[in-house]
Amino acid sequence: MFAAIPFPDISPEIFSFTVFGATIALRWYAMAYIVGIAIGWQIIKLALNRPHLWRNGPPMQVSQLEDLLTYIVVGVIGGGRLGYVFLYKPADFLAAPLDIFKIWEGGLSFHGGFLGVVLGVYLFSRRHKVPLPDLADIIAVSATPAILLVRIANFINAELWGRQTELPWGVIFPGAAAQSCATVGEPCVRHPSQLYEAGLEGLLLGTILILLAFRFGALKKPWLLTAIFFMGYGLARFIVEFVRQPDAQFVSLGNELGLRLHIDGYGLTMGQLLSLPMILAGLTVILMARRR
Repeated sequence: MFAAIPFPDISPEIFSFTVFGATIALRWYAMAYIVGIAIGWQIIKLALNRPHLWRNGPPMQVSQLEDLLTYIVVGVIGGGRLGYVFLYKPADFLAAPLDIFKIWEGGLSFHGGFLGVVLGVYLFSRRHKVPLPDLADIIAVSATPAILLVRIANFINAELWGRQTELPWGVIFPGAAAQSCATVGEPCVRHPSQLYEAGLEGLLLGTILILLAFRFGALKKPWLLTAIFFMGYGLARFIVEFVRQPDAQFVSLGNELGLRLHIDGYGLTMGQLLSLPMILAGLTVILMARRR
């Protein structure tokens, strides 16, 4: 028997109450988005109030932040939900199309939400005539707090857990994570991959981007922070996928396409395949920026 950490007894719901027979609950997952977006708002506001950080002064007014927030929230929810529907459970939602709108039951894809935010930022830039490079860079800096908090919420929800491990910081997750282990009579100890992602995609990447923006003048170099965000998130997600349990319906998309890459006996996971375009996009943006 090796050392392991019991899963903390934290309810996914912060509180709940019943009104006219309907239960209304506030979950840590929703609170993570709310607080993360609020922190991101403050980061953008701080940057806009410091003209010396920019090439030609702030690209927009603080008063425009509310409109920008609307575009971002719609992009996150709409893109995240559609990404989850089409990438992870298309058959289920084809059988019950109205379930697509039940976002309170959970089910958002980061990569879908990311594409939704990209589209929202582009539309906002066109409508308000805000330079897209400056807008994209400050959005990249402000996005990481939400990523950090949402990954912690994933841990509290006991979802997106890692593969089995014998490392001393392995966690004994409840529910399906425990039931799917092959060893009978032994606790199922898994990597806390959600916390790995919180540390890499949220804390580390966010610290780097904030320091570059506020201390080293990176906002004066168009697309630099955007490219670092693309590559940083893509690399972090790609690395963590080696110890994260792949989604059951996508144990290896590479296998289905006849493109199996043998990495410790596993093929590329859906998360890795979706992260590769982000890494390539970051490299492309840097090369284009250098040419300009």
